[in-house]
Amino acid sequence: MRPELRTITESDFPDWLVAKHTGFLQAPVATEREVSGRLPYIDLARTQGVFDNGRCVATFRSFAQEITAVGGAAVPADAISNVTVAPTHRRRGLLGRMMAADLAAAKERGEVVATLIAAEYPIYGRYGFGPATWTTEWEIDVPRAGLDPRWSGPAERDGGRVDLVSGQDVRKLGPALHERLRARQHGVINRDARWWEVNTGENLAGPEPWTEPFHAVYSNADGVPEGLITYRADDRWGDAKQPLNRATVRGMIAVTPAAERTLWHFVCSIDWITTVRTGYRAPDDLLPLLLPDPRAARVVTQADWLWVRVLDVVRALEARTYGVPGTLVLDVHDASGLSAGRYRLEGSPTGASCAPTTAEPDLALDVRELGTLYLGDESPLRLAALGRVEERTPGAVALAEGMFRAARRAWCPDVF
Repeated sequence: MRPELRTITESDFPDWLVAKHTGFLQAPVATEREVSGRLPYIDLARTQGVFDNGRCVATFRSFAQEITAVGGAAVPADAISNVTVAPTHRRRGLLGRMMAADLAAAKERGEVVATLIAAEYPIYGRYGFGPATWTTEWEIDVPRAGLDPRWSGPAERDGGRVDLVSGQDVRKLGPALHERLRARQHGVINRDARWWEVNTGENLAGPEPWTEPFHAVYSNADGVPEGLITYRADDRWGDAKQPLNRATVRGMIAVTPAAERTLWHFVCSIDWITTVRTGYRAPDDLLPLLLPDPRAARVVTQADWLWVRVLDVVRALEARTYGVPGTLVLDVHDASGLSAGRYRLEGSPTGASCAPTTAEPDLALDVRELGTLYLGDESPLRLAALGRVEERTPGAVALAEGMFRAARRAWCPDVF
């Protein structure tokens, strides 16, 4: 009998949760505390399971999200998460069935794109997703960085200040700071109230143990918060009681260059801290150049991060701005049929219009390449060189390079 695909019910949720844990190689159990803590936040209508002889063997969940496009517009997205297939049921098309059902429902709801964080690179391109943002993590050798050990802080030089705060303070200050970041940084996604509860220890529904981190806020000379950093520190000592402690940054929001500079200098100035792990940052983060010796910041992670799948080409392309004025006819291939068609795009730094057309195309590309280009992080010239964008009109790739690329790189600070 073919395994049954269906949206789950409340009574299915414990078995579904065990299947999810199994797929992610976590302990295959679901405690009552975890079930009761997580169930209220799960949209069962958007949560799928595949059942074989009554046992859940594959999981898939989506939820409503907003992602910032180039230019600052918030775009409705279908955020996909908790995707697993049991090792006993691989290569049977279960993921394809769940993905097809979810994407069709998302398009019907009017969501413009779908998003996900890919645990493995080769999986999602065949469903029309392309890597749209990348992430970089640095490790800073603090003694080598060249910061003055007598540093009293650039905050004082510009009239601002840094204060240690509690998780409760972060729940009050953080959402407004994140909204300011989201309005100016393409690739950033929205955070709901539960995100702040989970990431400050207020909501501990999951099985993971909680260790209270440190939080610091930078405020400008007028007392307005402009930055927030969260970090944890270990307790390591070398021979002769030499401190070898590492600070690991769990997240940092900075909405001004002063806040960014001050918070990085702050965490690198803490007594006993000899190494700082930055957490996942934008690849063009200012950090290395904020240090007197930028080579003290060594790249330890460089990887694709947020993947985008365009569901509504017209609304997606109209939602963003473009680096230079121009007109392109795009022939978009989509094996699923969700976004296939020929579209005339007229874009500029102030906005865009897009509509289906029967005109001859200037460029031909698969919907996965359109997703890769959408947030302005990838180069049409590079994709053309790779044979993934086909130029039909001479000069069209160069025009697309000027139109689609953004001045700063896209960045998504969150995993989901």
